[in-house]
Amino acid sequence: MDLIDAIGQSHLPVPDLEAVRIVSLVPSLTELLCALGLAPQLVGRTGFCVHPADVVQAIPKIGGTKDVNIEKIRRLAPTHLVVNIDENEKPTVDKLAAFIPHLIVTHPLAPRDNLALYRLMGGIFGAQPRADALCASFEREHAALAALPPRPPQKVLYCIWKDPWMTVSPDTYIAAMLKEIGWQCESGVPDGRRYPAFEWSDELVRSVDAVLLSTEPYRFTEAHADALERQIGKPVQLVDGEMMSWYGSRAIDGLRYLQRLAMGEVS
Repeated sequence: MDLIDAIGQSHLPVPDLEAVRIVSLVPSLTELLCALGLAPQLVGRTGFCVHPADVVQAIPKIGGTKDVNIEKIRRLAPTHLVVNIDENEKPTVDKLAAFIPHLIVTHPLAPRDNLALYRLMGGIFGAQPRADALCASFEREHAALAALPPRPPQKVLYCIWKDPWMTVSPDTYIAAMLKEIGWQCESGVPDGRRYPAFEWSDELVRSVDAVLLSTEPYRFTEAHADALERQIGKPVQLVDGEMMSWYGSRAIDGLRYLQRLAMGEVS
């Protein structure tokens, strides 16, 4: 099996798992590596890598997804660095790649990209059986989602930040998740930015059927949703940001969450 990452780099299976030392700069990938049984090989993670809580608390923090402590990472002597194109800044990754032998770059853009992600990580780190099990679980949940009764399409504005207000473009992973249940993301800013800032307007409000407020990265609450609904006169719903945006092993739970969202069981 070819082990090729998001920038076309080929990887070989590690010959000695006990010698592997991984730093992960991506919360959802830290969780995936743990699900693959690789927690003992994780020597560094970001402060946002919070799942699974009982496991990651023993793994040293090395900063955030963008403001990492390069010298601390150097002292950890990692053999592998796991990053994501959207979440990590290239200049920082380049500095780390200068002394970390193996760089694994990820960039899933749609739910089914998780299958290749499971196989890539499982293949590199000798965890193929667990990767296969994740693939099987994903396929079951994806089939269950596809089997739901047809639903009327909706145009939604998915908000990830406030002051300034920010949303997601139709070519993001979040938008692809929502597309699974027939919901189309409208950004109101057709300028090519993947996470554009926007301003509220009567035209924008008229263009959507509903607004979704994500619980991350901005911590929107039910109070925000209630206040905004009164302001714009359109349905506003709070949604679990981890379920909508975390790829990796959490994407399986994300598909279950989408089933509940489509059936109106998420309030």
